[in-house]
This record gives sequence, C-alpha cells and structure tokens, in this order.
Amino acid sequence: MPTPNRDPEHLARLQDYYAENRRIPTQQRIADLIGFSKAAARKLLDRLEIEGFIERTPDGDGWIPSKRFFERAMANDAVRAGAPDMIQGDAGEPFLVDQYLVRDPSRTVMIPIKGDSMIDAGIHDGDVAVIERGRPASKGDFVIAIVDNEFTLKELDIKRGQFILKPHNPAYPVIRPKGKLEIFGVLVGLARRYSH
Repeated sequence: MPTPNRDPEHLARLQDYYAENRRIPTQQRIADLIGFSKAAARKLLDRLEIEGFIERTPDGDGWIPSKRFFERAMANDAVRAGAPDMIQGDAGEPFLVDQYLVRDPSRTVMIPIKGDSMIDAGIHDGDVAVIERGRPASKGDFVIAIVDNEFTLKELDIKRGQFILKPHNPAYPVIRPKGKLEIFGVLVGLARRYSH
C-alpha cells in the first residue's frame, strides 16, 4: 500500500510557522518541527518548490513564500445568513485574500477603523478598511475624507448641490465641509477578526 501524501499537512505547518515568524524555517528546523530527517526536509522543500508554494531567495541561500503559499481553501458552497442550510465543507478553488481585496496594490492602503460613527453600515471599531487611493468617488461611496486636516470615514452624499459626509450612527452629525472636500480614497473592502 503506497504511503499517503502528507505534503498538505506539512505545508500547513510551514504556513503556521511563517505566520508566527515571518520566514520559512531552515531545513534543520523543519526536520525538528515535523519530526523527520534533514534530508527528508530538503525533499519536502523541493516538492513544495515544484508545486509553486515556495521559491529560492535571489541569492540562493534560503526560501521565500510564493503567491501560492498564501492560498486559502474556499468552500464550494456559500453559507446562508438566513435560514439554516446544508453545506458541503469541501474545499473548492484556492482563494487569495489579498487578491480578493486588493485590485491595485500600488494605490491600496489598509487603515484601522477607530470609533463607531459607521456602525449602522456594519463598519466597527477595530475593523481594517481597504482603501484605494485615486479612485473616483461617487455619491453613495464610503470614503476617507480629509476635513479640517483630520481623516474621517463617512458615506459621500449630495444635498442641495453640495457634497456632504454622512455618518451611519444617529449619535453623529452630518459633516458639511465649508471649503473644498478632499477625498483621500474610497473604501473597497473591509477586514474583521472576531477572535484574538
């Protein structure tokens, strides 16, 4: 009976290690982590390179993750937010969080949210806003605007021919800029972590 391929399990261990240490471990460290010889660790690295998960550093003395290293499994089925439904739990196509949230890396910045003025729009204190700079803003977009030399996240709206910044919490007033309204960027995504 052939030995089962445990490379996905070993890759997961390396991904966990990378998340904690921000580097691919040495062959000796891999051998210690997974519990096999240094030669077996080298063969694992070679297989992961062939599969496109890692690549050699430019100077050839170490390993770095490739784009594929950051793939996450995306379930084939969506889960309902309403009535309960059966879901297959099978992994479908690989999913890259960065690729999903960031379309234009050179113009994208991640900004932590502070405060609760947008809570009724589902934007909470502690969330991370994915902001695309230089994107044209339209009525109804959530934008990072600069008002009185301070940044704020609000919905862009128009009243009586003038742009206003509308909060999504009745405890906060609408902002009516007195001068030119400067838009820093448009909200294109949101990241939230529920457990620490």
